[in-house]
Amino acid sequence: MPKISALFLLFATCAFAAGELSNRRAPGFALPDSSLKLHDLQDYRGKAVLIEFMQTTCAHCGELSEVLERVAAKYRDRVAVLSITNPPDHQGTVAQFISSHKVTVPILFDCGQVAAAYMKASPQRPSFHVPHVFLIDAQGMIRNDFGHELTAQNIFAELDRLLGSK
Repeated sequence: MPKISALFLLFATCAFAAGELSNRRAPGFALPDSSLKLHDLQDYRGKAVLIEFMQTTCAHCGELSEVLERVAAKYRDRVAVLSITNPPDHQGTVAQFISSHKVTVPILFDCGQVAAAYMKASPQRPSFHVPHVFLIDAQGMIRNDFGHELTAQNIFAELDRLLGSK
């Protein structure tokens, strides 16, 4: 998995076991997508939200984009899917990623502050691996996070458990 290291990104997922970033209120944010539309986490209250931290050069992120498109199609209005990228990604790299992977879910632009909040940044943890996905419930609580153990099966199983099989 590609490694992102930057002044704002201060976390190493390898230091934490799966789900250790869970069971807390999801940090709020309002970030723009490639159309400059702002996406505020508060706007998604009342439905589950999957937040993916990704990078356009990450092969695993490209594969995960297909899974996230299937999530969006299966759960429709019950689950919002948002991807978040950080520098060095920019509008050009994101546009190319959207085109090559046929992405319809919003890809948002962060300068590192949102990633640092979700990843519980600290000076002792100067980086994190992508992709990393957070599952947020309808009340705004992080119910699970998926780092190196991320699979389509895990995501769908957790969503089915959270939403109840329907």
